[in-house]
Amino acid sequence: MRLGFAGLGVMGLPMALNLVRAGTPLVVWNRTPRRCDPVVAEGAERAAGPGELFAGCDVVVLMLADEPAVDAVLARGTPEFATRVRGRTVVHMGTVPAGYSRGLGADITAAGGAYVEAPVSGSRGPAEEGQLVAMLAGRDEDRARVRPLLAPMCSAVFDCGAVPGALLMKFAVNLFLITMVTGLTEAFHFAERHGLDLAALEGILDAGPMASAVSRTKAGKLVAGDFAVQASITDVFKNNRLIAEAAREAGVASPLLDVCHALYGETVGLGHGGADMAAVIRAIEARTKELG
Repeated sequence: MRLGFAGLGVMGLPMALNLVRAGTPLVVWNRTPRRCDPVVAEGAERAAGPGELFAGCDVVVLMLADEPAVDAVLARGTPEFATRVRGRTVVHMGTVPAGYSRGLGADITAAGGAYVEAPVSGSRGPAEEGQLVAMLAGRDEDRARVRPLLAPMCSAVFDCGAVPGALLMKFAVNLFLITMVTGLTEAFHFAERHGLDLAALEGILDAGPMASAVSRTKAGKLVAGDFAVQASITDVFKNNRLIAEAAREAGVASPLLDVCHALYGETVGLGHGGADMAAVIRAIEARTKELG
């Protein structure tokens, strides 16, 4: 089985590298061709375009930025769409609105293809280490076909039923992540403004029952003032919006998420969209400054 991979960004590149290093026959494509170079150097083939990628593969993984990018790679809305997806399995690992994914799955199935949602929990670090957590949605037989292909990228895989169950599950996971990291950031801001030792706060949190891989990583960033990106402010802001939209559609209140949405939007407005999500502290600092 030949696997295709489209989208070699912050997450996609280490994911593809783990696949090819595990011996997976891999064909890659990216809109910016040079992003393919590290994976090709490890033994992957380079497709000249999306059409060639689909023509040469049985399963194609999409790790793309947004809905227009997905539609463009699939040639959705054109006669070429059916040619690309017929007889193939499309594995969508990016984060998009649940309703969009449901419609995309229906279109692919109608054209004779198979569709599996496989969003992941984890940022660049877990992606590099092959320690992502995947959530799968789709028909039983399609999930079973895709599951073993994820092993080089993911330490755990969970079945989430029919589309868009995997995306909705990821939204629930990300709601916890976003509110947790924002609360951690506010705690460090509170401590700093009271003249407390931030390294001591980091050590106390690390030694206690609330410690996690996420809290350790983000606390270290806050102590060091290191906002090198793992999960960017812009991406978190997008995820926050998608979760809020899903909540509104279902008539579900999301008060903590709504506060976070405002803060991440303010952080983007302050020019920190490309920084790690811990940089949301900049918006909190700006609010403190406004208090005089």
